[in-house]
Formats: sequence, structure tokens, C-alpha cells
Amino acid sequence: MLPAPGAKPVEWRVIEGLTPYQAALETMQARAAAIAAGEAAEAVFLVEHPPLYTAGTSAGDVPDDLPFPLYRTGRGGQIIYHGPGQRVCYVMLDLARRQPDLRGFVAALETWIVAAVAPFGVAGLRREERVGIWVARPDKPPGAEDAPAEDKIAAIGIRVRRWVSFHGVALNVSPDLSHFAAIAPCGVSAPHLGTTSLSELGANASMGDVDTALRSAFETVFGKTRVPAAPDAAL
Repeated sequence: MLPAPGAKPVEWRVIEGLTPYQAALETMQARAAAIAAGEAAEAVFLVEHPPLYTAGTSAGDVPDDLPFPLYRTGRGGQIIYHGPGQRVCYVMLDLARRQPDLRGFVAALETWIVAAVAPFGVAGLRREERVGIWVARPDKPPGAEDAPAEDKIAAIGIRVRRWVSFHGVALNVSPDLSHFAAIAPCGVSAPHLGTTSLSELGANASMGDVDTALRSAFETVFGKTRVPAAPDAAL
């Protein structure tokens, strides 16, 4: 999923603090439109949100007693949690110039996250029947017919407009995992399939460490990036 020859490097921005969800959504939509119009470079924004849930186009009915705000969004997928300690990666790439293949793009996102968590001793797994990145949990009870227990460490939900992607990936670094209990994350409710984080798996990784690993792995899968001259305080 590399860029076309001569393409500008992807703009890579790390946003400090907790970013309100609506501000992130509006910024993504505007940037995706500018990319499609040829007026801006591709971009990846790394953010953290205050505790909240987002419901994708496949979410259907959701609980009415959620402990945090719910935002309906146009991304694919079902309901997921965002909050402090989770690195949300908003990925705005011009797939028309790279490869107009949605399945290929999702596979590339999964490959990216598998490579990014590997330096922390975590073996991420792709599952054809389940979008996202999973980790084997042999320490937990298996499911029906001895299906092995696995926990999700990263969720993926994207939208594409005029062949420019937005939304992206949510990687659990050290969030409060109890906040996932109010929902069936991404529609997965089987008891042998849960949610985990780098912290729960024993990885001693700061958010800065994770950002460094994400950028390195991204450049392998998607090509070169550039960083703005000054850190970003907000979107």
C-alpha cells in the first residue's frame, strides 16, 4: 500500500491532551476533502479522547444506559470505546493514488499494528473472520468446541469518501479496560473473546514509545512521513 512515485510524505501529527470527538471528526472530514481535491498532503493524526463510545454503521441498537457519551459516526463497524490510555490513529490516505482496494487497505492497517506492537513482546494476530488485532490468551478458558481464547488489542473502523480514507485504528496502550464492559466491543460478545492492552500484557511502554513504534512500522507499510515543525497542542 505504498504511495505513488513522487508523492509527498504523509504528514504525521501527535496531538497533545484529550481531543473532543466532534473536533476530531470535523478535522478529519475537512482534511479528507482537501486531500481528495489535491489541496493537502495525506495525514495521520495520533490522539487520545476523553471517555466516550462511538457507533459505526453496523451498530444497530446500543445500550441506553452507557456511562459515557455516545457518538453516531459514519465509519464502518459497530460500537467501540475510546478513552485516555488508548492511542487513536486517524489515517487519511489517498487510496485512488495508492491502491483502490478496501480489503487491501484494511489488511495493510492490520499489518501496520501487528508490526507496531511486536517491539513490546506482543504477538498480534489477524483474523479473517474478525477485523482488528488479537492476542492469544492461553491463560484464559477456551470457548465452545475448545476455541482458543483471544483478546482484542486494537480495533479498526474506517470510512472512505472519494477514495480518501478517514477514521482508522484504536490501539489499547493502558486504558481502563473496565470501560469496555458496558458494550460488546465491535459486536463481539463470545465469552472467550475479550479486550486487552499493552499494559495488561506486561509491556512497559509509554505513549511516546508507542508513537515511535507506530511511525516506524507505518513507514514500512505505507511510506515516508514528515513531522510538523512544532508539537501540536490541539487539532
